[in-house]
Amino acid sequence: MSASGPAAGLSRLDEVACLESMRRGDPTCLGGFFEAWGDRIYRLSLRLTGDPAAAEDVVQEAFLKLMAGADRIEGRSRLATWLYRVAYNASIDRLRELRRTAPLPEEEGDASSPVPALLVDFLSPEEMLEDAETRRALDEAITAVPPTLRAAFLLRDVEGLSTAEAAEALSVTETNLKVRLHRARLLLRERLSAFMAGRRERREGRA
Repeated sequence: MSASGPAAGLSRLDEVACLESMRRGDPTCLGGFFEAWGDRIYRLSLRLTGDPAAAEDVVQEAFLKLMAGADRIEGRSRLATWLYRVAYNASIDRLRELRRTAPLPEEEGDASSPVPALLVDFLSPEEMLEDAETRRALDEAITAVPPTLRAAFLLRDVEGLSTAEAAEALSVTETNLKVRLHRARLLLRERLSAFMAGRRERREGRA
């Protein structure tokens, strides 16, 4: 149920060729990169900052840095990992400026939002998508997780990066990434357990 992974839209060979072209001053591939990852970068930043304007700024910053610094991007890892790292750092900077984590806008809780695979064993896909109340509960639970833990969860369980890719994007070791992810999952499970318990009680009360 998570996103299809960072390779969506461009093969590895296409990506390398496009980066080589950009290093020669040809910006043609920038639009393809934006189409492949622009929405993902925005979604990550929005869930980290809770601010649509800040998320838009982060997307712009990430792709401006890509355009200006293609010659400095190493070819050992996927471009998406580099973009996620830029977006994460920029989002944390803006979060510090905001000095708060604003609630997610209501439209971000619609059925098009990805459902984390981890939670499927706890809440069925039908339960997760059955109404706006459940989607809002998931959004609120994710927003309540501390940003560093939230980023690990979003990159690994929602965006579908591997443990190694998520760790690289956050500039931490794989062991540290696993610790953050485990803590994030526990916090989410705790919050959603309370929500589902209350939901069952309300349903039983109406029965």
